[in-house]
Amino acid sequence: MPKKKKVKKSKKVKKTKLQNKIKPSAKTLDKKNTLSGTEEKPEIKKVKKQPTEKRIYNLKDFVVYPKHGVGKITAIEKAKIGEIDIQFYKILVEKEKLTLTVPINQQSKLRPIASINQINKCISILKTKPKIKRTMWSRRAQEYDQKINSGKIYELAEVVKDLNKNTDIIADQSYSERQLFEKAYERLKSEFEAVLQVSPDDVQKKMDKALGRTNISENTE
Repeated sequence: MPKKKKVKKSKKVKKTKLQNKIKPSAKTLDKKNTLSGTEEKPEIKKVKKQPTEKRIYNLKDFVVYPKHGVGKITAIEKAKIGEIDIQFYKILVEKEKLTLTVPINQQSKLRPIASINQINKCISILKTKPKIKRTMWSRRAQEYDQKINSGKIYELAEVVKDLNKNTDIIADQSYSERQLFEKAYERLKSEFEAVLQVSPDDVQKKMDKALGRTNISENTE
């Protein structure tokens, strides 16, 4: 009887050993999956991500291109590249005297201009106290530049608010500081103009009042 028990145990051990050898590991399964089926997945994701017809902009619509600011759609054209028909927008950025060509299937780079509620929130941001950071200027300048080119209107308003010195005296600002302030100020101002549909002077007065720069506006007049 003990011999038979030993034989049974040895058989079980052998079976489990064989099963362990036969069972594929998680790594080998992953490798098989990557070799067999995942090559097609990136293509599917790319197709899903393309916002081809999610938003249609029309002629004379104002849009925002993050790196250049507010622009106006002057034309919607078609072109054939190889065997592919591509439709694209022609966008005039008047402040920079620049015409952009943006394919419609890459319009995720664009955003519509802000709403009145967003403009009002920007004004409330301009009225708040600037954040004083003690980090090195080179690092802060990089952060401000990233915010300006993000295309996000609230971040743009924050840069204007933080770099506002309530003065036009050049000695009170470094050259790079003044450059970043003016870049952010003009970008925000151009979006205010497009949304509010008022003159540049009226927009400037509205912004300067929120920033506490009313004396500067009066002096320039």
